[in-house]
Amino acid sequence: MQRNKFLLGGLLILAAVVYLIFSSTKASAQRFITIDEMNAEGSAAVGDSLRLTGAVIGDTIQYDPQTLTLTFEVAHTPADFDVTEEMGGLAEVLHQAVIDPTRARVKVVYIGVQPDLLRNEAQAIMVGKLEKDGIFYAEELLLKCPTRYEEAKPQSSN
Repeated sequence: MQRNKFLLGGLLILAAVVYLIFSSTKASAQRFITIDEMNAEGSAAVGDSLRLTGAVIGDTIQYDPQTLTLTFEVAHTPADFDVTEEMGGLAEVLHQAVIDPTRARVKVVYIGVQPDLLRNEAQAIMVGKLEKDGIFYAEELLLKCPTRYEEAKPQSSN
């Protein structure tokens, strides 16, 4: 009888551990996605933890130092490295994304200190969630400055 109690207790503890591992893994899972892919999913993407990438549109950057609220828009860029290289490198891809008014865009809201690298044509990689209002609320914001990739731009040979 005593042995059955230990066995049952052990099974309950094991079941609890498995449940906690499964639920925490699912809650912290992030999908890497482009703006076009997110838009294609529509309402299915709302509320999911996403890692989103895009080109910062400089004219849309607004920062309130009182509330630490940063808002800006990003334009769709391809996530595939090979496609980026075929299009002329990262700096060229970011530039084309920003100047193309037909590219899909999304508004981003981030609460925190404004990063120094936030400028026009920077590559933004954001972790957060798309909400029902169509705004992407970023919890993390990473930026790559395009000037570091200027050397990668192909020179025209005339």
